[in-house]
Amino acid sequence: MNRTLTVLLAILLLSSCREGDDIAPAFYTCGFTFSDSSAENENNSKYQNLIDELVSNGVVGMTMSVYQPQSGIWIGGSGKADLNNNIHMKPCNISRVGSTVKMFTATTVLMLAQEGKLELDDPIADYLQADVINRIDNADKATIKQLLQHSSGIFNYIQNLKFQTASLNDLIKEWTPDELLSYAEGKRAYFKPGTDVRYSNTGYILLGMLIEQIEGKPFYEVFDEKIFRPLNLSMTQFAAKNPVPDGIVRGYIDLYSKLQVVESTYFSGWDYFTADGGLISNPKDLNTFFQALMGHKLLNAEYLDQMLTWKSPKEPDPEFFPIAYGLGIFRIETPSGIAYMHSGDAIGYYANMLYFPDDSTSIAYAANSNYGKIDEFVSTKDATEHIISALKD
Repeated sequence: MNRTLTVLLAILLLSSCREGDDIAPAFYTCGFTFSDSSAENENNSKYQNLIDELVSNGVVGMTMSVYQPQSGIWIGGSGKADLNNNIHMKPCNISRVGSTVKMFTATTVLMLAQEGKLELDDPIADYLQADVINRIDNADKATIKQLLQHSSGIFNYIQNLKFQTASLNDLIKEWTPDELLSYAEGKRAYFKPGTDVRYSNTGYILLGMLIEQIEGKPFYEVFDEKIFRPLNLSMTQFAAKNPVPDGIVRGYIDLYSKLQVVESTYFSGWDYFTADGGLISNPKDLNTFFQALMGHKLLNAEYLDQMLTWKSPKEPDPEFFPIAYGLGIFRIETPSGIAYMHSGDAIGYYANMLYFPDDSTSIAYAANSNYGKIDEFVSTKDATEHIISALKD
């Protein structure tokens, strides 16, 4: 998926890292609102052994949730939530889950369409102010559906080297949507709308603005009303409400690719107020959301079918599975079968959630460390294939 460019690691060498805070264990206390029977799950040992293995390889901490119709839900944790204070990871602990929020953004837009408040083939320009639309190439032509499917061709602001430099020079800066959009301004679109697919965070900033325009309130409040509260996702929130909330596990990066991590909890403030990232959650809540979505509890059959309408890129990524783009969701072809998925990362955090339509298995996991050698265990194609095969086969 869309990853922060490797220049990040080099520039971070020049950045000052905040020392680990002294935090009492009670800060990380959490629990579920149901009776967790994971220890009795027939696959308990297999699942726990996997995350223990990943931690032994160098991942700082890991949480995971697996649902299979025949064996029910399993939730587990391994490693450390906080190295400085020697706090063990709990299955319920929350962390940043990055771009997985795009599936929530897309679901919310589709729910608005389902309610008759918009048409997916409407141009986004019909809803947003001209001073936003006129700044960005293709924004005057792209439809809502094309933004959802990353087929708008709109330039991805994160790829602007000036943005990368500015953000890395101030890693705790909290960026506004307008500031981020300015880095897509004047940049030529990748292609004409609808002719190809290419990941664009810029498009999802515009979709967040669309939600706000229609509902008259911040998009993350609409998430609360339409998704978080109805599904009882009590451990899920958006960073705009509190960028570093109580209970969030510390994040770490393998800065030198030597499995010698430095803390990065307070880094990465560019998605705190935009719908392209900024979600805070845990694998249990992500799993609940994915199962509800696929079970028509949020979208009816018509709109779920539209979400699962696929378009493949003209130039496949040779370093990842064969992939096709849906509306805020991806379909990948793995040795274990077709999976729907969305991953996400922030500086020091990685998350992934997958659903296998052949048997309704869903998997969600989160790590509080990334980059360097750690990516080899959590986010590459080989890492993803290893995790899937260990859990599903």
